[in-house]
Amino acid sequence: MLNKIEIFFFKMSDIQEYPDVVQEVRGALNPGRLKLQSSNVIFKNTKTGKVDQFQSGDLEKVQWLKRARGFCLKIMLNNGTIHRYDGFKETDFEKLAAFVSNNYFISMEKKDVSVKGWNWGVTEFNGNSLDFIVDNKLAFEIPLGNVSHSTTGKNEVTMEFHPNDDAAVSLMELRFHIPTDKTDKGDKTENGESDLVEEFYKNVLEKADIIQATGDAIAVFTEVQCLTPRGRYDIKIYPTFLQLHGKTFDYKIPFTTNTDIQERIVFVLVLCLIHFKDFHIMKVSQKFEDLEKKYEGKLTQEMSGAEFEVISRVFKAITNRKITVPGSFVGHSHTNCISCSYKAATGFLYPLERGFIFVHKPPLHIRFDEISTVHFARSASTNRTFDFDVETKSGTVFTFVGIEKDEYGKLYDFVSNKKLRVKNIGKNLRKCFLVLYAVADNKSRDYDEMLSSEGEDNHDAYLERMKAEGKDRESGDEDDDSDSSGKDKRIW
Repeated sequence: MLNKIEIFFFKMSDIQEYPDVVQEVRGALNPGRLKLQSSNVIFKNTKTGKVDQFQSGDLEKVQWLKRARGFCLKIMLNNGTIHRYDGFKETDFEKLAAFVSNNYFISMEKKDVSVKGWNWGVTEFNGNSLDFIVDNKLAFEIPLGNVSHSTTGKNEVTMEFHPNDDAAVSLMELRFHIPTDKTDKGDKTENGESDLVEEFYKNVLEKADIIQATGDAIAVFTEVQCLTPRGRYDIKIYPTFLQLHGKTFDYKIPFTTNTDIQERIVFVLVLCLIHFKDFHIMKVSQKFEDLEKKYEGKLTQEMSGAEFEVISRVFKAITNRKITVPGSFVGHSHTNCISCSYKAATGFLYPLERGFIFVHKPPLHIRFDEISTVHFARSASTNRTFDFDVETKSGTVFTFVGIEKDEYGKLYDFVSNKKLRVKNIGKNLRKCFLVLYAVADNKSRDYDEMLSSEGEDNHDAYLERMKAEGKDRESGDEDDDSDSSGKDKRIW
């Protein structure tokens, strides 16, 4: 009986599972289940179902750190790759340490973390990670695989990071100041070592996930005016990414950053807003002999036409995805968009077939299936405009302010046709908008009769003023119609 108990205990200790572990990836915390076995380590993302697995023989170091979400199990493989799993409890240490020692033959070490808050220290490159050390303790670490671009300056190295749409907050840039004590020996330091800035830069590039431009670009568009980033850029299109090359900055945007290209290209790009010239004729040349075969005839050796048409054709062929264009909505100003402001930025709101897009700062894309309600509100600053609130199912509210009152009818009809739920705007305010809509589109001459169906229960001074203004404008229109010039001078 004793032998059976001992064998059973050995089998139970051969595996450990932790169902409430999270893995941090570029700022996003991905919940999952971690399974430690004698032969391998497996982490399964509960959201996506993706499985990360590596063999126990590949383990080089296992460390235990205290972090914001409890304790972290940090595993370094012999190829330099580091995996971090958070959400452990302090009481898990003894059990984990014994398991790692018995099955992986590695001693799990506790790593002290510096909490002094100093912004000066020393850096160490371990595997694919950059560790910032303060008083021989780890202050923070940077997975170099997150680095998308790096540049050097005088005593400085700048690192830019890949964005993550799943993260609420993303680190975009970090700069390290590297003091050096140079002598007159050129690029050599006082102790004869190589330039510290250049050495640091090379260590970053060695493990960074930087897009490299290899070979010829499929197409090059020179001196294209961009709104964001502002300035003129040469646009180089490669099979897997887009490069914007300017006088000061250079950007590379991978096509795989987001699987839904409509969130990246409006045409405008959401990452790069392009201002196209009208009627500009240009040609695109490509040296690849198999260009037409590779892209099934969608691209040719030479392409000419308006600038926006050529660029759109090239993008659609390379990415093999649909490009979103303005839909059927036409506002009172006879355009596909509405001029308004979001927060402190003035821009344009595009009602599309499947959502709203606001450009250009910040670019917003709100799908109809994400929207809970929309709301038309009287502007707090002026009587000639109104506000348009869009509330998502997650509770986020986007308020677009300063919309001309003439656009109310068109926008209201649009959201009604799209079956979007309109929050109760109040009877009196709706009457005001009905008057404005009728006057703007010349749909009715008898405003009192038009409003009788709405019911007249309470006197509203604002409504009466709007009705009077509408009648005055109507009188002005009739006078203009009788003008000997015969020209339409209506200001609506």
